[in-house]
Amino acid sequence: MNMKINMKITRLSATLLIGFAILSGSVVAQDQVAAATPKDAGTSTSSAAPAAPDKGFQQRRSRYKIEAGDSFDLSFELNPEFNQTVIVQPDGFITLRGVGDIQVQGQTVPELTATLKTAYSKILNDPLISVILKDFEKPYFVADGQIGHPGKYDLRGDMTLTQAIAIAGGFLETAKHSQVLLFRKASEGWYSAQIINVKKMEQKGNLTEDPQLRPGDMLFVPKNKYSKIKPFIPMSNMGAFFPI
Repeated sequence: MNMKINMKITRLSATLLIGFAILSGSVVAQDQVAAATPKDAGTSTSSAAPAAPDKGFQQRRSRYKIEAGDSFDLSFELNPEFNQTVIVQPDGFITLRGVGDIQVQGQTVPELTATLKTAYSKILNDPLISVILKDFEKPYFVADGQIGHPGKYDLRGDMTLTQAIAIAGGFLETAKHSQVLLFRKASEGWYSAQIINVKKMEQKGNLTEDPQLRPGDMLFVPKNKYSKIKPFIPMSNMGAFFPI
């Protein structure tokens, strides 16, 4: 009996916490959500929850990691006969002259340089290797929802949310300007989401709260209330009498 009461209290607490997170305008989502069931229903169990990422959109200056399809030049200062241009294969491996295949996907340039030095140390004495990226994934952002041209766009220089919306074709008449969602990777496997009231910023003419985009950000513009009832309105011009 006590265990049933405790379970009800636990569920109620979880519901209240989720509701508070939604009302606060920010949520944290994980790539994969796993549900765990205690093996013995009659035994109370406890497990440490994964640490949540830092609150807010903090600036992250992580190093670029090698991806499939990237290409780079290898320059050997003392052994130019090993100079070569390398392309990362779809499986993340590269084929090196005189060494063979090595897995490099997911490594930063300093890590890649160390991997190459270790590999070539088997045939060269203390090799001096320089890595120069040639073709790699450019910084980008994704725009989706009720905008003119949803898609993936290059992120060039400093760009704010409202600028990104303009580049993606602007709001459609079905857009809900007051609840634009901005998704950002907070840490490995975690994404944070923030609700931005673009309508309020535009009405006040104050863009101080217009967030700067970071590589990999995704903005999503939901539908407004009018767009949901529009199919049931006999005449489309009646939309002028409905607040959006």
